[in-house]
Amino acid sequence: MEIIRRCAFARAGLIGNPSDGYNGKTMTVAVKNFWAQIALYEWDRLEIVPSPLDESRFSSVYALAEDVRLHGYYGGIRLIKAAINGFVSYCTERGLKLHDRNFSIRYETTIPRQVGMAGSSAIVVAALRALMDFYEIQVPQRVLPSLVLSIERDQLGIPAGLQDRVAQVYEGCVFMDFSKEAMTTENGFVCGRYETIDTALLPPLYIAYSTEYGEPTEIFHNRLRFRYDQGEPAVVAAMQQFADLTEQVRNAILSKQPELLPALLNANFDLRRSICRLPQEHVLMIETARSCGASAKFAGSGGAIVGTYPDEAAFIRLKDAMKQIGCETIKPVIE
Repeated sequence: MEIIRRCAFARAGLIGNPSDGYNGKTMTVAVKNFWAQIALYEWDRLEIVPSPLDESRFSSVYALAEDVRLHGYYGGIRLIKAAINGFVSYCTERGLKLHDRNFSIRYETTIPRQVGMAGSSAIVVAALRALMDFYEIQVPQRVLPSLVLSIERDQLGIPAGLQDRVAQVYEGCVFMDFSKEAMTTENGFVCGRYETIDTALLPPLYIAYSTEYGEPTEIFHNRLRFRYDQGEPAVVAAMQQFADLTEQVRNAILSKQPELLPALLNANFDLRRSICRLPQEHVLMIETARSCGASAKFAGSGGAIVGTYPDEAAFIRLKDAMKQIGCETIKPVIE
């Protein structure tokens, strides 16, 4: 029996987030230290196998409450269902006939939950890759991130932008332009302009993430979306400033001037802080990292940070200091 295994990796927003959903620009890296994996094989009926993250048995009401505090209410079953339904709709609308064989599908993930490293979209991307292989139907690479976004946003009500999905589809390091001038329609989906960046040009990076405090991405984005749609001047102006910072980081990397990055990454967080009320435990992560000589900004919506560090001694200081506030620190594998 052939088992199809496909995966997608975590991601960290290097610069520009959260402007991807607001006609901005971002640069993002896929982080191969963490992944979501799908296993799919032919079966006599269509079966979605729950993972431990879909656990519905608890030793007490306090155990359930702790699980919700750490992980929220959602496991991966809804993501798998939505991915399958979205794939079927995509094929049906384009007259692509699917064979009548059924399958069993299951997932596992090592991506830290609720810390803004795109664990949900990784499951959807991996599921679509497995479905494309099983049915021998390919969605164009530039279109696939937009299909993933439509599945999460339209079917599940997850407010988000294209950034995470582009990073997970293209991998490596990607510069993304979501300005109105760059957006075009392909195969029925609105897509941005995506440029892969040579990862060998990146300076040493770290990622630190909280093992205690997370926040679902919809909490942050729902508030920000409302303010942006209302035309709040500070929020609208900030999105253009995020885009400008992204252009500066792209130019610095391509011109081999990595010494310019720390100030630009710090500016990204400082701008975000100026327009948003941020959880104090997440701000503490930034302040702790900066006190060790590292630059720091949120890797996503909160709960994980990314930045540069000047040397190995600084990384060791950073790792020790972050440990003291309940955070793990890694050197991301970016290829």
